[in-house]
Amino acid sequence: MSTSRTFADITDQLAAQEIELPSWAFGNSGTRFKVFGTPGTPRDPFEKIADAAKVHELTGLAPQVALHIPWDLCDFAELDAHARGLGVRLGTINSNTFQDDDFKFGALTHEDERIRTKAIEHHLECIDVMDRTGSRDLKIWVAEGSNYPGQADMRGRQDRLNDSLRTIYDRLGENQRMVLEYKFFEPSFYHTDVPDWGTSYAQVAALGDRALVCLDTGHHAPGTNIEFIVMQLLRLGKLGSFDFNSRFYADDDLIVGAADPFQLFRIIHEVIRGGGLNSPDIAFMLDQCHNVENKIEGQIRSVLNVQEMTARALLLDTEALTAAQRAGDVIAANDIFMDAFYTDVRRDLSEWRAARGLPADPIHAFRDSGYQERIAADRIGGTQAGWGA
Repeated sequence: MSTSRTFADITDQLAAQEIELPSWAFGNSGTRFKVFGTPGTPRDPFEKIADAAKVHELTGLAPQVALHIPWDLCDFAELDAHARGLGVRLGTINSNTFQDDDFKFGALTHEDERIRTKAIEHHLECIDVMDRTGSRDLKIWVAEGSNYPGQADMRGRQDRLNDSLRTIYDRLGENQRMVLEYKFFEPSFYHTDVPDWGTSYAQVAALGDRALVCLDTGHHAPGTNIEFIVMQLLRLGKLGSFDFNSRFYADDDLIVGAADPFQLFRIIHEVIRGGGLNSPDIAFMLDQCHNVENKIEGQIRSVLNVQEMTARALLLDTEALTAAQRAGDVIAANDIFMDAFYTDVRRDLSEWRAARGLPADPIHAFRDSGYQERIAADRIGGTQAGWGA
């Protein structure tokens, strides 16, 4: 292996790593045709926080939990105290303008001023929640567009989106930010109002320094070089957050690294190269649904996958790589890059976790803890959380 670093050289950076968990990952989800229920699924935001706290307890990687409004509406002072008592804190606030009949033909982009105002007011309410929880980031996904050529005025929708985002941005507090997510298709299939990083960048660049781009690793067309986008947004100072998941075909929302761990490695390499690792200006978050696997185990596996690829990327011999690149030695440069990717750090990570008082194998520790059996027995009755709840 070509490297000038040892595992001991990177442990401080690994210890500083934090990955935000999404509250909705612990609710019921499924395919586009059926939402599946499972024993022990949380019935309210407090139980979601408890499950997220269990992930952090076992991994030491996930001290923050993102909320989704209105799915997680509650007494936020009580929820904050509950979270802190379990060793975690409340994080990003995610808005929702894709489950209201009024928003069938758009929300922030709608032709009707009444409907646009309704969508804007929802986001202002989300900022009110941020004021109560101390959250820094408002994440906006614009699930809007059209299905047929001629159906909508695409340019007019961009203008209306800009006006709506400006109103929301102007309401942000001094220490608050907006991050605008993009998605190249779904639920609209002819055009999407924010389909790519360039559109998101164009919109946020017109607003100000506290408006940034959110990159979801599952929201790209097949073959897209995501690490190039990461590099460019870091270079431009406009990468505000990640939503980590994994895809085989579209927005599959699978466990991060499941489909293409090499892609995850390449992304993390560019994060490190661009100074984004452990930067307070970039939120690293999961955004995925667990349809067939245990939800808590799915989140544990996800944060461990990010940690493992981060360790491999940190072991890359950057001096040798730079020298090979400058010399035009294509084979050597690729060998150095691949050496780091193929480095097996699993035993090192297990021993390091144990030395820090964490389980060497968090998945097995979770299964041995009896936690899943307890919540399955305790959470009987009520309405399980899930899509739309």
